[in-house]
Amino acid sequence: MQVTDAFRRCSSTLFFKGNTMGKIALLFAMILLPALSWAMTPEPVQPLAPVSKELKKQLLGTPVYIQIFKEERTLELYGKIGNEFRLLDSYRICNFSGGLGPKRRQGDFKSPEGFYSVKLNQLKPDSRFYRAINIGFPNQYDREQGYNGSYLMIHGNCVSVGCYAMTDAKMDEIFSFVDAALRNGQPEVAVSIYPFRMTDSNLQRHRNSVYAAFWKQLQPGYAWFVKYRQPPHVAVNAGQYVMNNSNSSGTFLPDSEAASRSFLALTQTK
Repeated sequence: MQVTDAFRRCSSTLFFKGNTMGKIALLFAMILLPALSWAMTPEPVQPLAPVSKELKKQLLGTPVYIQIFKEERTLELYGKIGNEFRLLDSYRICNFSGGLGPKRRQGDFKSPEGFYSVKLNQLKPDSRFYRAINIGFPNQYDREQGYNGSYLMIHGNCVSVGCYAMTDAKMDEIFSFVDAALRNGQPEVAVSIYPFRMTDSNLQRHRNSVYAAFWKQLQPGYAWFVKYRQPPHVAVNAGQYVMNNSNSSGTFLPDSEAASRSFLALTQTK
């Protein structure tokens, strides 16, 4: 009780009896705590509403697009309706490994980040991890960086060593839509994998990361889809991810305007 009473007297003197240093400390706490909280917390993004279950069933076979967000542990499956890709469903990622940042070498246990594509021969319906979709790591960008690894998948069984593992029930639905789209004529399914939702504030929050320059290369692809609801057209030029739906200043263009443009880098890695 004596220690408690002494602490109360000390606190009262420090904050409420005009102690100058106490007032300064309190002022700094009021200023810094909200900033620290913002720096540690992902920017909230209003979730998109998926289409109705009835409409989703009717869209089996439509072209699809996948986005993955590591920090949010979310896989989003989109289907094409008219000229836009609409959210069919959002799935909780059961497991991935290695934290944020791109996969660089076999055995680092990291799950990839970047822009990948899936063709029909990359589907494995009889995987030992239930069903699997090989995302195609390493892609051209990875190879130009000297990255290596193999059999990086989206699969079931909720077990991951460098892959994105889902529950079997969720994987069954994702696999079915990708398989139906490819068999119905879609040449390949784009898969965009981000460390987090690439908002300005999230990039600012991670500005001191060793991966910050790499993540800036990914941001234009994220921004393109947010604005136009079309998967970004991504290639690799001089060891950089580049897009052909932009001009040299980084301004996004409609596909019809971009078709005649050469691939242009939107960001430069320091």
